[in-house]
Amino acid sequence: MAKAQAAKPVANKSHANNNVVSAKNQHAELLALYREMLLIRRFEEKAGQLYGMGLIGGFCHLYIGQEAVVIGMAHAVTQNDAVITSYRDHGHMLACGMDPKGIMAELTGRIDGFSKGKGGSMHMFSVDKNFYGGHGIVGAQVPIGTGIAFAHKYRGNKNVSLTYFGDGSANQGQVYEAFNMAELWRLPVVYIIENNEYAMGTSVKRSSATTELYRRGEAFGIPGKQVDGMDVLAVMQAGREAVAHCRAGKGPFLLEMKTYRYRGHSMSDPAKYRSKEEVEMYKEQRDPIERLKGKMLREKIIDEEKLKTVETDIKSIINDAAEFAKNSPEPDASELWTDIVAE
Repeated sequence: MAKAQAAKPVANKSHANNNVVSAKNQHAELLALYREMLLIRRFEEKAGQLYGMGLIGGFCHLYIGQEAVVIGMAHAVTQNDAVITSYRDHGHMLACGMDPKGIMAELTGRIDGFSKGKGGSMHMFSVDKNFYGGHGIVGAQVPIGTGIAFAHKYRGNKNVSLTYFGDGSANQGQVYEAFNMAELWRLPVVYIIENNEYAMGTSVKRSSATTELYRRGEAFGIPGKQVDGMDVLAVMQAGREAVAHCRAGKGPFLLEMKTYRYRGHSMSDPAKYRSKEEVEMYKEQRDPIERLKGKMLREKIIDEEKLKTVETDIKSIINDAAEFAKNSPEPDASELWTDIVAE
């Protein structure tokens, strides 16, 4: 009996130490989530400035407001898992760990960009980071992402394909062809619908007969879930559930992320199809970065001084990326004839 009583404090101490370690890990993860979302926000703001200065040409679709989706999902997968998305892709690249300098150089059409300045905003790739683009054709990435999942299953590597598309793409026929194939062959693909409520300038309520997009896979037997895409913790939790489903060999999973973009569809879109009050409501009440910051401040995980340090560090990274891009040379005309055929 005496030995049993003596053992109790040791057990409690061990449990307490585990709790401390767990709390530290949780705090570190929250800080990482915050920092990574802020990196995307500041990067996109800088990209908008460079576009206004004429340093970025062509199309440029900013991700401001939707940061929680890609960062939450990035914390639900490993570096071996694949990512593919549409033309609103800068945030996805940063979430994959791609160098901001290379991304900014590509945006400005410079040789040090990820596609040697030839892809621009919509067409960047990184084999090292398992990022398969950036695709300009609406919905085209969905069957490609499904094919990547087929490759994973064929090779038996247990990796998952994260295939992102928007609410507008959700009405494309090729999406449903991909759904059918994915469920038929039980492919490890997580379909992520980034429902930011507007397909270009058309509200999802006016363009979709059924607005519960997470149910779009039901006809094929694909389970789906609607997630608060403005809450990075909710995204991460749902992402982990979906990825576990795929890794277990149960086939595809569909996540509808209810999110919102603050800017227009692209830099050329004045976004007059929605009210200023609507946009301000999202910024003031549902902003993913502010929500996480508020949680960390309330729980005393971080203080205002530390937040300023993080902000300064992020701004330095973004400014360095912009300067790198400005100083990178434009590609030689001979680059027109490279990287056009795979041998």
